[in-house]
Amino acid sequence: MWKAESQRDHCLPPGRGNPLGRFRVTAGVLLCALLLACGSNPLPETGGPGVSERPAVVRVGYSVADLDGTVDFFRNVLEFQLERSEALQEAPPRSGVRDRRGGRLAVLRLGREEVELTEYHPAGRAIPADSKSNDLWFQHVAIVVSDMDRAYQRLVSLGVRPVSVGGPQTLPAWNPAAGGIRAFYFEDPEGHVLEIIWYPEGKGQPRWQATQPLFLGIDHTAIAVSDTETSRDFYEGLLGFVKIGESLNYGPEQAALSAVHSARVEITGLAGQASPGIELLRYLEPGPGRRAPSDTRSEDLWHWEIEIAVRDPARVSAWATRNHALWSGSEALLIRDPDGHALRIVKEEP
Repeated sequence: MWKAESQRDHCLPPGRGNPLGRFRVTAGVLLCALLLACGSNPLPETGGPGVSERPAVVRVGYSVADLDGTVDFFRNVLEFQLERSEALQEAPPRSGVRDRRGGRLAVLRLGREEVELTEYHPAGRAIPADSKSNDLWFQHVAIVVSDMDRAYQRLVSLGVRPVSVGGPQTLPAWNPAAGGIRAFYFEDPEGHVLEIIWYPEGKGQPRWQATQPLFLGIDHTAIAVSDTETSRDFYEGLLGFVKIGESLNYGPEQAALSAVHSARVEITGLAGQASPGIELLRYLEPGPGRRAPSDTRSEDLWHWEIEIAVRDPARVSAWATRNHALWSGSEALLIRDPDGHALRIVKEEP
C-alpha cells in the first residue's frame, strides 16, 4: 500500500525573440551556474518558429529522500520503466548541496518521456505540510491516461494520497480550451504532487487518443508563477519556447482539482520540440502563494529541475554570468527562472 504519511514539515532577458532552437542532449553534461535570482491542454501549434527551431525539454526531475521507494511507486503504480540508475560518488557541482557526500539517481521512462529522481546524502528538508498549488515552489508533471476512471480506481486501490477533492474533475464545456478534459492531482510517497489527465477527442496530441496502455506518457510540467508576462519574457525571450495556448480556469471544478479555495487560474501553454511542454499557472485568485526559501538547495525535497536542450547555450551562459552566477563549468548550466524554478540548460551534440 502507498499510504505513506506526508513528509511536508532577476534579471530578465530582453523581449520574446531569438529562440535558441533545437538540441540533442550531450551525455554526461555537468556545467552549471546557480543563480540567486493545470490544467488545460496545449492547443494545436500555431505561429512562432518551426518545431525544429525550438528548445527541447529533455526530462523533468526532483529530489527524493527514499529513491528505492519512489522508484517502486513510479514502476508499480504508474507503470514507468526504469531506464538506468547510478551512484553519485559525490554530489555534482551543479547541485549546490550543503556537503558533497554524493547519493544516487534513477531515470524512468513512460512512453517517450523521462523523469529523473535524485537522492542526496543526506537528504534535505521535507516539503512543507501546508504546501498549496499556488505556492511558487509548486510544480508537477501531467501523466496522460487512456481511461480516467480505471486510472483513478487504480490509484485509490493502491492507497495513493489525493490532493484533488472529490476525485477526478471534468473541466466545464464553457471553457473552449479546457472543456471536457478530466484531471486529478495526487501525491507520491514523499508529498510531491503529480497529475493524471485525460484528453477528449480534439484536444491534446493525437497520440493521447490511444486506448492502451493505461498510462501513455507525460504531456507537460506545470509551474506556479507570480506574473505570466514576466515568465513569458524568460521562457520565450531567453530560451525560445513558443506560446501555443491559454486558458482561464475557475469555478468549483478548478477549486476541487487544485484544492485551492476560489481558485481562478490563468494558464499559458509553452511548447518546445515535443512533449513535455511547460505550463505557467498564475493564480489570480487567491493570488500567488509563498516563494521557496532563499536558501533552497538541490537536496531539499521541494527542488525540481527541468532539463532543457538549446541551440546556443553560450547565450544563456552569458545571461547567467551577467546576473551573478555563483558557479560555472563547461557543458551545462543551472539557472533559476523569475520565480525560483530550477532549469538545467544543456547542449546537443552537433
